[in-house]
Order: sequence, then C-alpha cells, then structure tokens
Amino acid sequence: MKVLECFSSETRVRIIELLNEKPYNIGELAEALGMSSAIITKHIQKLEEARIVFTENTVGKRGTQKRCSLNVEKMTLVLRTAENKKPQSGFTVDLPVGQYTQYKVRPTCGMASSVKRIGMMDDPRYFDDPERTMAEHLWFASGFVEYRIPNFLVGQETASCITISLEICSEAPYYNDNWPSDITFSINNTVVATWTCPGDFGSKRGQYTPEWWVDTQYGLLKVLSVTDEGTFIDGVRFSDVHIQQLHIKTGQELLFRIACPESAANCGGVSLFGKNFGNYPQDIRVTVSV
Repeated sequence: MKVLECFSSETRVRIIELLNEKPYNIGELAEALGMSSAIITKHIQKLEEARIVFTENTVGKRGTQKRCSLNVEKMTLVLRTAENKKPQSGFTVDLPVGQYTQYKVRPTCGMASSVKRIGMMDDPRYFDDPERTMAEHLWFASGFVEYRIPNFLVGQETASCITISLEICSEAPYYNDNWPSDITFSINNTVVATWTCPGDFGSKRGQYTPEWWVDTQYGLLKVLSVTDEGTFIDGVRFSDVHIQQLHIKTGQELLFRIACPESAANCGGVSLFGKNFGNYPQDIRVTVSV
C-alpha cells in the first residue's frame, strides 16, 4: 500500500520524474516544483517509506542538505495472471555473505557479524577464519569472493532463468557516498554483467545495521537476472549473455563470483550485507526457474 500511495499524488510522480534525471536536494526539488521545502520533505518521507527513494545527508554551501536519489529503476504491477499459466518450478536458496568458498581480497577489508568484528581489520588472512560463516557484512577494496550455489534441478529439468538479489555497494575507507566502483558478476566462470555502484553509503543509519556499528551502513538492493534473452540488472539489459551460455546441468553446482578487479576503471571495492545488516532483511538470494 505504501508503494501504491506514492503514485496517488501528482507531486510525488513529478518528484520521481525529476530524480530520474539526476539527484536533487530538498531545496532544489522545492524550487523546481514551486512548493515549500516542508511540503517536499513530507512527500520525500512517503517515497522513502516505500523505498522508491533514498536520502543522504551531504555538506552543502549552506550547511547539511538532504540529497535524494532513486532507489529503484523499474517496477512491475501484475493485476491478473493467465488462467492457464503453468505453476513455476525450480528452487530458491539463501546464501549467507560469509559462506563464500573462494576469495582473493586486498585491504581495506574485513568482516563483521551482528554482534562483533571478525578477526583483525585489513588483514586478508582472516577471510579464512572459521567464524566467517557468521558474517553479516564483509568488504574489500579489490579482488573477489566466490560462492557455490547448490543445484536442486532434477531429471530432465533445464534452467530457464537464474535470478540473484543482494544488497551491495562500494568500499571506501570509513565511507564515501560518492565513490564509484565497477563491480563484475560472473556465473560458472562467465562474466554476465559489470555494474557501476555510485558509492559507499554511511551518512544515514541502515535499518537493520547494529547500533554498535559506525562504518558503512547499507547498500543498494540489486537484482541480477540471466534469461534466454540476455542478462539484466533491475530489469535493465546489461549484456547479451543468456542462460544457455552458463551450462547449468542437473546435479552440478553453480559458481557465483562478485569481483572488483584492480584493473577496473573505477576500482572502488565491494561491500556486501546479510539479513542482519543494511536496509534489506535478506542474504544473497538465488532463484533458479525451469
């Protein structure tokens, strides 16, 4: 209902249209729409509650300003499903962010559970710490982490789509909202997409981030999908790599790698968030449809 309420107001729809062009602060939105900052602030609060917009406090010429950006790129509203539509089959698994099976990282780097830091900060050796499986947040300046996804396809089933959703952002020392990072996603050793994250977010406390944590607070929820038509992130086409190129076979596990190579044009690192950190109560969620 919070999402639907956002579109019941012409003003909120106009705000979304403006934020599609670029981020605005409250004063700029008020000026563009000919309204008071107090009214715009109330509209922004509703858009934040629906997670359509996210805001960050930034330093401007006249003190602290609230800067607003779009948090989603696409929404789909389905009112009626086809009566003869076959029930979707396949499987879904949730992978804790600390349950990687391979890694190669460079500082700054580290991990934290919901109650404490794991090992020493900026020492890659602690990525081998057995307590890493308890991690709810991990970060590294460059390198990769790779996960093994169990494959529960049976018989003659073939994958028609794989969807991976995760909360992710860049990695800057402490945090920096303007810190672009080219993050590459690979499945079964095939690069499917490279997405540029705009920053490492920490100016506003994450909804599920523990109170004791004072560094990076949250990331953006990104949805990566590989279908027979190509690879998409949040519904936007990123590459021509299609599901058949991933060679997903019954009984053979899948490999999922998240990387920021040192050679990237924007080598801004990676931060990952689990269900008890950030703004979204989920781990890395993988759905394979047939």
